[in-house]
Amino acid sequence: MKPESVVIPLRKIHETAVVHPGARIGKDVEIGPYAVIGENVLIGDGTVIGAHVVVDGWTSIGKNCVIFHSASIGTEPQDLKFNGEKSYVFIGDNTKIREFATVNRATGENEETRVGSNCLLMAYTHVAHNCVVGNHVIMSNAATLAGHVIVEDRAVIGGLAGVHQFVKIGRNAMIGGASKVVQDVPPYVIVDGHPAKVSGLNNVGMSRSGISLNARRNLKKAYKLLYRSGLSLAQAIAVMEQDLESCEEIEHFMRFLRNAERGVCRSRKDTSE
Repeated sequence: MKPESVVIPLRKIHETAVVHPGARIGKDVEIGPYAVIGENVLIGDGTVIGAHVVVDGWTSIGKNCVIFHSASIGTEPQDLKFNGEKSYVFIGDNTKIREFATVNRATGENEETRVGSNCLLMAYTHVAHNCVVGNHVIMSNAATLAGHVIVEDRAVIGGLAGVHQFVKIGRNAMIGGASKVVQDVPPYVIVDGHPAKVSGLNNVGMSRSGISLNARRNLKKAYKLLYRSGLSLAQAIAVMEQDLESCEEIEHFMRFLRNAERGVCRSRKDTSE
């Protein structure tokens, strides 16, 4: 007797989930009990959506992401300026978003909120409207980004930290738990406190990211010029341009400082206060 053919489902959608017919669902996607997926949502192949998750608005989620139960993605921003306009959320590949986290879509017609690939947003984290979060970013439990925050690649934000709107957080920076961040955080540094102040270089993070020893030595010199020399920001940048060996990390560090619009976090050892 010829065996019956076996049909392997490409999508595993629980019978209680509410998925709008207009939503675009990739292959091997799992959607858990009581999840709600809106009309304009795109979910990439292999992504897992947990129970009671809400994904709404014009939201695009990449491949092989995992969104744990009760998270809210792509809903309207918590912003009094929002007036119902069409705006977006984009989430990259291989990102994990844990329980009760929220990622709001942007304020402004055709504006967007972005979270990159290979990120980990732990439970109760919040990414507000118009934020741009890079790749390999970790946000620990209940860390919160206000609107228009930019977080560069491989930054780590400690639990319960609050980041003021329009602040920029540099590449490979680390923010201590429960910190209040009201000024830009330069790349490669550690900040902590209320308000947050710089306490040193993120040497462990740089090493784990594969930054060369020579680049780390140059960054140490740049750090001393910025925080230990007594020079103004403009003067420190000028000396860096003249005295430091050029490399991608140094160029990025100086570029970040030149474009700091809210001022940069000061050192806790700064005696000029």
